[in-house]
Amino acid sequence: MAKILCSVLLLLLAGCATVQPWQRETLARPDMELVSDPLQASLDDHVYFSKEASSGGRSFGGGGCGCN
Repeated sequence: MAKILCSVLLLLLAGCATVQPWQRETLARPDMELVSDPLQASLDDHVYFSKEASSGGRSFGGGGCGCN
C-alpha cells in the first residue's frame, strides 16, 4: 500500500514546475492562450447552446434534457 501511495505522490509531483521569470514571456504569448479568439468562442458557445438547449457548454455536464 505504501509503495502505491508513494508512486501516486511522485506522479503528482512530476506535474509541478517552477516557471522562471524569463520563461513567462513564452507562456504569455497570444498563441498559448486556451481561447485565442474570444469572439469565435462566443459564437461557438451560442451555436452549442442553441442546438443543445442548454446554457454554457464549456463547463457544465449534461444536455438540454436535464440529464447528466
